[in-house]
Amino acid sequence: MLNEFWKSVAGKLAERWAAVAGPALVFWVGGLLAWMYSEGGTSALGSPSRWMGTQSAVVQVVVLVAALCGVLASGMVVGRLTDPVLRLLEGYWPSLAGGLRRRLVRAVGSRAQQRADRLRRLAGTVASGGGTPEERAEFIRLDRLHRRVPATPDRHMPSRIGNTLRASESRPVDKYGLNIVAIWPQLWLVLPDGTRQELISARGAVNSSVGAIIWGVAFMGFAPLAWWAVPVGLVVACAAWWSWLPRHVEAFADLMEAAVDIHRWALYEQLRWPLPQTPAEERVLGDRLTVYLVRGSDSDSPRFTPPATAGS
Repeated sequence: MLNEFWKSVAGKLAERWAAVAGPALVFWVGGLLAWMYSEGGTSALGSPSRWMGTQSAVVQVVVLVAALCGVLASGMVVGRLTDPVLRLLEGYWPSLAGGLRRRLVRAVGSRAQQRADRLRRLAGTVASGGGTPEERAEFIRLDRLHRRVPATPDRHMPSRIGNTLRASESRPVDKYGLNIVAIWPQLWLVLPDGTRQELISARGAVNSSVGAIIWGVAFMGFAPLAWWAVPVGLVVACAAWWSWLPRHVEAFADLMEAAVDIHRWALYEQLRWPLPQTPAEERVLGDRLTVYLVRGSDSDSPRFTPPATAGS
């Protein structure tokens, strides 16, 4: 995965603080409501308000700053948890869960094979313009699902999220011979600013969805104060897990793959690597380019292209 790379991509400081503080503030306001519920309602605020009113301005400022720092600190903790939680949701599990992971991967492979068989049966009819409306709709649905699973069983993951990301990472290998997991930092440097911003925004949406899962689970910890903390936290976590996160992961995966489709030539040109003339040649040269960037080479082929001259 490219998680380590994306962890190093920093946005604007104000935007990062807003992203951290917003959900954290909502969480703690919910916690305050749970505490008020356990204490009998708004009357519970009377004693803290009176205490604050008797303090000096300095003490009041210190209390408010401490509260703000606590909100920001909790947001930063959740931010640190986002990447390991995402990896768990993808299916990168500890060895103790190896048996369950293998069973789920086999189930993914079985469903993928069934879809592929059905797609092959439908392809001839649909491609020729025939078939019923139901068959055409089924073909489109199955093709969309099939695209979200890696082409080979050895790349399958036990979860929908993991398969979506793994499929987008592995297709450039199949199409162009480029292992983007290995060479993404080099490719990132040649992407246009607009493309990079789109990818950062899409990745931020993925992280926000994972953060919502964490906040939802954490909110259930207020259950001793208010019974409704459990259903509220569960609804938020489940909505993020089953709806928000898959949708944002698919958008991010599509953008990442599209960036390779459109801008891979810029990497060839910057490295003075010869441009392939056919799709078959591209897979060979792309594979050699990946090896060259990862390990280097002392081979006398391919020959570097001449550097571009000004005005050419």
